[in-house]
Amino acid sequence: MAGNWSRFSKELGRIALREGPKLFRQLQNSGALQKGKDAISGSTTPGTAAKPGRPAAKPGRPVASRTVPTAHRARRVEYSPDLDGKADPGEIVWTWVTYEEDATQGKDRPVLVVGRDSDTLLGLMLSSQSKRDGDPDWVSIGSGSWDSEGRPSWIRLDRVLDVPESGIRREGAVLAKGKFDAVASRLRSDYSWS
Repeated sequence: MAGNWSRFSKELGRIALREGPKLFRQLQNSGALQKGKDAISGSTTPGTAAKPGRPAAKPGRPVASRTVPTAHRARRVEYSPDLDGKADPGEIVWTWVTYEEDATQGKDRPVLVVGRDSDTLLGLMLSSQSKRDGDPDWVSIGSGSWDSEGRPSWIRLDRVLDVPESGIRREGAVLAKGKFDAVASRLRSDYSWS
């Protein structure tokens, strides 16, 4: 009997890992999470009337909060940086990225631009945490001017961030072509990009 519960628990865990992020994104896109958060905190969504005695929430800078499996955003990836104030593939920009596990929190972080849809950038987030070394979903790009401490960085390949161009804080750096080509090669071989 205990063996059956153990197998059931493992299978339930696999289902949660596989379907949980999709369900969470659907809830985010529907606005249900914001409505629940507003109901708990007593705040209002920008553009709605405030409750008596409470100030209305002020809209802030757009944030990168939507993530999509990389294969779902497959497209042509091409190195074309140009530090002209518009982010281009090959550039690393800084933006606020919400945490997957809690969309009400996040951090300002560097993101490699790999494409765009109109004024929405497609980005891959960077991390300087050495635990990423050897992880198949991350690729090492070494250190660069995007990290003020000169730490080595890794790029997450399995999730694409939708970054509103108006949400970029600044252009951080241009990734060397050879390093960008290594990222692009993995996108092509592992995620059906061209």
